[in-house]
Amino acid sequence: MHETIAAIATAHGVGSIAIVRLSGEQSLDIALKLSKKQILQPRYATLTSLHHENGTLIDEAIVIYFQNPKSFTGEDVVEFQCHGGMIVAESVLRACVAHGARLAQPGEFSKRAFLNGRLDLTQAEAIASLIEAKSDDAARVLARQMKGELRDYVEGIRDSLLEILAYSEVVIDYAEEDLPQDVVDQIGHKLEKITQELSKTLESSRRRSGLMQGFRVAIIGKPNVGKSSLLNALLDYERAIVSEIAGTTRDTIEEQVRLGTHLIRLVDTAGIRNAHDEIEKIGIERSIAAIENADVVVALFDHSRVCDDEDREIIKLIECFSKDKAFICVLNKVDLPQSFETVLIEEYSPIRLSCKSDTQALVDALTHIMDYDNDSEAMMLISQRQITATVQALSAIEEAHEPLQSGELEFFSFHINQAIRSIASLTRPYELDEMFDKMFGQFCLGK
Repeated sequence: MHETIAAIATAHGVGSIAIVRLSGEQSLDIALKLSKKQILQPRYATLTSLHHENGTLIDEAIVIYFQNPKSFTGEDVVEFQCHGGMIVAESVLRACVAHGARLAQPGEFSKRAFLNGRLDLTQAEAIASLIEAKSDDAARVLARQMKGELRDYVEGIRDSLLEILAYSEVVIDYAEEDLPQDVVDQIGHKLEKITQELSKTLESSRRRSGLMQGFRVAIIGKPNVGKSSLLNALLDYERAIVSEIAGTTRDTIEEQVRLGTHLIRLVDTAGIRNAHDEIEKIGIERSIAAIENADVVVALFDHSRVCDDEDREIIKLIECFSKDKAFICVLNKVDLPQSFETVLIEEYSPIRLSCKSDTQALVDALTHIMDYDNDSEAMMLISQRQITATVQALSAIEEAHEPLQSGELEFFSFHINQAIRSIASLTRPYELDEMFDKMFGQFCLGK
């Protein structure tokens, strides 16, 4: 932590501006040597020339000095805003290293910010996710979490659990003190409230996971119903081969496209049927896997052909998976005479279209699903690590109910401790002293 680190903070490639960042005890000293300045006023942009160690001019740049602890990392930080392109930025970086800095490891600036108390883990994860945000809604959620929204939510849950643990420890160790008679009922009520809150957040986060990673939309159907044509129409270019020969698509094809404010990944699957070709069988297995991994499934049927056993297999898949994920039924080729018995899928409110002429109805339906319940104001867990920690906390709370009712408060306290450690892992480690502060601060014991 005593070393000064340096890195290029902007993306590789040609641009008008590139930023080189320093963090550590030598940052100001290195900046003064490169700029040949006597002083740099904190938080002021200074236009100056930058020089190599031998005095050769590198560039004319803007230098900003952030004095600790009022910086991103909590250390002295200097940013050089030089002209874009990697040559200039790399020259500035080499000059920083020549004056005593070392190259930063991936994520080391954020790591130092966390270790110096400038960020908690939820804010660090939000920063990493914001860079790769797949929608406007995701960016809004992550921006709020960078400001500490999830941290404040977790701290509230954590404080409530600490209060419950304090109650329990008081009953165990200080039973002779003047305590509320309904303490067990109070604990049970508080636990139920916490469980409801965490369960709601967990369920909402799982349901809206596509908001962060991008929604996966799988297109399924028997051969020759128009899956590849639909993919091409949504992408607005010929990505997949379209042929009257059954089994033309033998593997899943994935492409990204933006619908409204969302970036989605379209998956064109092999036609699902009883295949005899070994390669085609593998493609169909991958189609089934694509359904399992999708957020939304578009089931395609041919309006101009009679419903057969292969169509019925698709309907069975809808019945099997529709409880867990969103399905959209589409009757394609409505420009041709009808032969399909629409009554078989009427309960799924099929969309009627011809993907060769107009897919707007499907686009609207997909956008509606992705926008539905995506309340950007609702609390959301943004990573599998956060979801796992929340599941573990809920499991520990569930296990605490039985010993609470039977009066085995030592076991109850053990499970609540586990819950606190799990939920605290979202933001910062849990210290036992926090429970003592709660216990003695609230009950004024040990007088």
